[in-house]
Amino acid sequence: MPARRLRPLAALAASAVALVALAVPAGAITFGQLDGDRHPNVGALVAPIGRGGAPVLVCSGTLVSPTVFVTAAHCTDFLPSLGVDPDEVWVTFDATFGPAAALLPGTYQQHPRYGKGGASNTYDVAVVVLDAPAAGITPASLPTAGLLNRLRLKGQRFTAVGYGTVRDAKEKGQHSLAWDPQRRYVSQGFLALRPAWLQLSMNPSTGSGGTCYGDSGGPHFLGSTSTVVALTVTGDRFCRATDTTYRLDTPWARAFLGQFVALP
Repeated sequence: MPARRLRPLAALAASAVALVALAVPAGAITFGQLDGDRHPNVGALVAPIGRGGAPVLVCSGTLVSPTVFVTAAHCTDFLPSLGVDPDEVWVTFDATFGPAAALLPGTYQQHPRYGKGGASNTYDVAVVVLDAPAAGITPASLPTAGLLNRLRLKGQRFTAVGYGTVRDAKEKGQHSLAWDPQRRYVSQGFLALRPAWLQLSMNPSTGSGGTCYGDSGGPHFLGSTSTVVALTVTGDRFCRATDTTYRLDTPWARAFLGQFVALP
């Protein structure tokens, strides 16, 4: 299994810091910086699950073609149980999520084998196909097949980007987590490569940060490039040590993504 005491699934974020109480999916940026316009192709998956069907930030993700937004399957898998149909979601690329955020409608589809492959490969990847191209945004790049297997990864840095729960203090466990729906980024170090997983350090004592509750599906870019090599999926409970991310350069991820976007 990717990590012990995993933080689960996606993060029904806006409903509150109470979600930091570990009930829902993963990810936001810890020990990072406000992103501003640095990564305009990173956005948030939004669904009508608030009171009265109000839009709620669910997860993060990345635009990889003018109409295709990549995120994690666990960010969409639970939506039908809340009465959200595949064509009832939106994506926003605003740097701050709020009532005035521009919402682009789309339809989600997740990997058909999500949850059926066991812990070694969860097939945790999904897309939102937008109704119309996202104007004025240059898409990120997907990796070539087996890219991470060919690289010398020791010492390689990665960049995580996302919205959601923030952590800037090394102590206090979950009490150091706060909700702030702004896009942030942070640099990370390499830990290990598995057939389906890329494990990254988010230990601030070694100069790294990472993701936490509210940012599942968000990208991990190779260094400072625009190539997104993996998606946030899970990590340790208090967002302090290890990010376990789902690789996009594998045959399983590429077979799914190739149905929606031209692959390199």
